[in-house]
Amino acid sequence: MSNRFAIILAAGKGTRMKSKLYKVLHQVCGKPMIRHVVDEAGKADFSKIYVVVGHGASDVEAAVGKDAECLLQREQLGTGHAVLQAADQLSSLEGTTVVLCGDTPLITHQTIEKLIHIQEENHAAAAVLTANLEDPTGYGRVIRDLSGNVAKIVEDKDANPAEKRVKEINTGIYSFDNRKLFALLKQVTNNNAQGEYYLPDVIGLLVRDSEKVIAYATEQFEETVGVNDRIQLAAAGKYMQARINRAMMRKGVTFIDPQTTYLSTECTIGNDTVIYPGTVIAGKTRIGSKCVIGAHSQIRNCVIGDGTRIEQSVLEDSMIGKDVQIGPFAHIRPLSKIHDQTKVGTFVEVKNTDVGERKGPSI
Repeated sequence: MSNRFAIILAAGKGTRMKSKLYKVLHQVCGKPMIRHVVDEAGKADFSKIYVVVGHGASDVEAAVGKDAECLLQREQLGTGHAVLQAADQLSSLEGTTVVLCGDTPLITHQTIEKLIHIQEENHAAAAVLTANLEDPTGYGRVIRDLSGNVAKIVEDKDANPAEKRVKEINTGIYSFDNRKLFALLKQVTNNNAQGEYYLPDVIGLLVRDSEKVIAYATEQFEETVGVNDRIQLAAAGKYMQARINRAMMRKGVTFIDPQTTYLSTECTIGNDTVIYPGTVIAGKTRIGSKCVIGAHSQIRNCVIGDGTRIEQSVLEDSMIGKDVQIGPFAHIRPLSKIHDQTKVGTFVEVKNTDVGERKGPSI
């Protein structure tokens, strides 16, 4: 494993969410946003992953678990100050540090790895992940020099008319030479309207010191969008669901209407299974091959064998065998076990019950 590190910024409260739940703990397709980012970082080649926490620190730490080390930012004094919380762990080390945002649940490890590769291949002090937008209003613009390297990053409110016409924007995701990052973070000031220490100021200091700063323009802008309110949360969920469903279809699963079928990121489905509209498959559900999951069924944390047919029913935390027929309108409650070739009929409710293997209608 190479000398590469990730710092995920997750200290914000998220006031625009209008919620008692801290922002990065809001779920996208059944999983907290911070878990999406930690899981994708975990697929990349990092020696260590750090998560900077602040508001709701204990709850965020519980969601992160043992997959990353959490560092507490007691006061939220800006993104530069947040990264500085890892100085004791990283400032003396050679290597590469990637800074990610805990509210970007759509980021993928492929994009992270590409950013690192471009920075290291070009021997750059930093690489900025950028995107090109038809309407870049509100985003910081990335201004390149004649060589195509980054000359500066200017915030929308500070941009002059020529800079406002630039369509390349800063996504807030970076890859840095680790030592240079922490050396310059100490020089960042809070001489701005918000009185905060901004991470993008490090880019300006690198350019000032004649260091090479490059940009990687991703074609997948949706991956980089931060979630700040419920509207963006819903949009992220829709994009993530489409990604999950496409992956399932490529593996041989049929969706009658992918736009109205809802799957968690952790479920698995065998090939030649058909999923009808309005179905919700949640948690760590595992569905075998050649199954039919009828319209408007809800299934959570179940194991379902091959050839099983479920019609408009609710199943929770149970084991379902092969060639089983369930429903319509049945309710399989937790800790039930339905053996092979069993039929559970209309309006039947089962809880913590072991239904044996037999032919014909069972319940």
